[in-house]
Amino acid sequence: MTTVSRTFDVRPAPDLVIAYLKDFGNAEDWDPGTESCTRLDSGPVQVGSRWHNTSKIAGVSTELEYTLEQLTDDTIVLVGRNDTATSTDTITVVPSPDGPGSRITYEAVIELSGAAKVADPIMKIVFEKIGSDTEDDMTTVLNRLQG
Repeated sequence: MTTVSRTFDVRPAPDLVIAYLKDFGNAEDWDPGTESCTRLDSGPVQVGSRWHNTSKIAGVSTELEYTLEQLTDDTIVLVGRNDTATSTDTITVVPSPDGPGSRITYEAVIELSGAAKVADPIMKIVFEKIGSDTEDDMTTVLNRLQG
């Protein structure tokens, strides 16, 4: 199991950040590994909403089906699954203690299964790099949001 976590501040208020990030289709804009992320259902984004995500990580394409498992005023939990991995992404958004804006904590827990487990030590290094790139991209994209 690999866990990667980042905490950082952005200018928009928490409600605007949650409204944007709960739609995982927006991952195409802020997740450097995501090549496409397509909604599988329709209607308002809510617990149970699903997306088909195609990512390229360390040159390898992978597809996961993500489900919005939890949505509150300050927390989003998305769980992606396929035959070899489960990725649980928890995004917590609270008012920034340093002034206006939001403090975001993004934690990704990646559990490899079966033969893929042997790659765990290597994946920790890869996902730490992706975590830093995601923080940079997410900060840039979120700071463009208008309230």
